[in-house]
Amino acid sequence: MNDHQLLRYSRHILLPEIDISGQETLLKAHVLIIGAGGLGSPAALYLAASGIGKLTICDGDSVDLTNLQRQIVHPSSAVGLLKAHSAQTTLSGLNPEINIAACSEYANEANLQQLVAGSDAVIDASDNFETRHNINKACVENRKPLISGAAVRFEAQVSVFDLRSQRSPCYHCLYPLDGETGDMPCAIMGVFSPLVGIIGSIQAAETIKTLLRIGETLNGRLQLLNGLTMNWRTIKLKKDPYCRICQHK
Repeated sequence: MNDHQLLRYSRHILLPEIDISGQETLLKAHVLIIGAGGLGSPAALYLAASGIGKLTICDGDSVDLTNLQRQIVHPSSAVGLLKAHSAQTTLSGLNPEINIAACSEYANEANLQQLVAGSDAVIDASDNFETRHNINKACVENRKPLISGAAVRFEAQVSVFDLRSQRSPCYHCLYPLDGETGDMPCAIMGVFSPLVGIIGSIQAAETIKTLLRIGETLNGRLQLLNGLTMNWRTIKLKKDPYCRICQHK
C-alpha cells in the first residue's frame, strides 16, 4: 500500500484483527455481487469503501422510480439506466482506486460458472429462488463462500454458506428445490427500506470476515430479523447428507 492508502484505510489498519496484512488481502480480493437492488446497494457501498480490490456487479435490470426508496446506490438521475452501470458509476465515485466491473446481464446457469469461478466470495442479493439456487450450485461447484440475504415486508434473513469447507451446509440444504417455498416480490408485498440496509450491511461485514478468516461468521447459522420488533432469531444449520447439490462435493 502507498501512503494515501495507509491513510484511507487507517481505521481498518488500527484493528489488530485486520492490520496492514488484512487490508492488503482486501485490496487483492474479488467479490461478486449478484443484484444491485436493496441488498446489493449497501453491501456494494461498504465493500467499495472498505477497499475490496475488485467488485463485479451483476444485474440485468434497469433503475425504476420505485427502486429509489431503498436501492441507495442509485441516484434519481439514474432512472432508466442499467443498474449495473449506475452502481458502477456510484461506486467508482466513492472509491476511484478500486476496480468496479459491471455485468448488465441476469445471472443464469451459463454465466454464473464463469462469474463465480473468478471471484473470492459471492454475495447473493437477488430476489428470486431460481437465481438463488443457480448461484448456490455454482458456488458449490467452484468451492466459493456464499453470503446470502433476503428481505420482504418487515421480515429478513441472512446467512453464510462457506463452501470452501466440505462440512458446510449449502443453500439447497436449507431450501430444497422440492420444498414449499415461493417468491414474494417486493412489487407485490412491499419492503421496509431500512431493513434491506441492515441485511446488506451484514452481508458486507460477513464477506470481509470470510475473506480475512476472522471472528465467527454466520456459516452454519441463519439469522432471522423481524423489523417491526427488532427481534433476532438464530437457527442452527447442518449439512444435509442427502442434499443432491453438495453431498458429493
